[in-house]
Amino acid sequence: MSDVIEWVLEMRVQEGQGDKVRPLLDEMVAATERDEPGALTYEYYMPEDGGTCTVLERYADSAAAMTHLGNFGAHFADRFLACFAPERFTVYGPADAALREALAGFGATHQARVAGFSRQR
Repeated sequence: MSDVIEWVLEMRVQEGQGDKVRPLLDEMVAATERDEPGALTYEYYMPEDGGTCTVLERYADSAAAMTHLGNFGAHFADRFLACFAPERFTVYGPADAALREALAGFGATHQARVAGFSRQR
């Protein structure tokens, strides 16, 4: 089985914060791409009205996800939580105990792979 950790975080944009979202996301994406080689996918999606936001994240393993959480906490968490209200957070894959504990405060639920495969391009 794979050690890959993936998650989908669905959020509501906080009232009055819409103009701060794109600059924050651009900064976060650049930092993650530059500083975290274990981050395999890091993509944000929004509808045209800008009222919600979904992030798709994929990490090589629990350690890579923990590296991301450390960087997030040190540099972005306060501004991120001022902009977004998490509504649903689902983690896929074999998250270790430390990662599960780190994500518990965000209300993460976990699902284990029971079948399937992934093709990398």
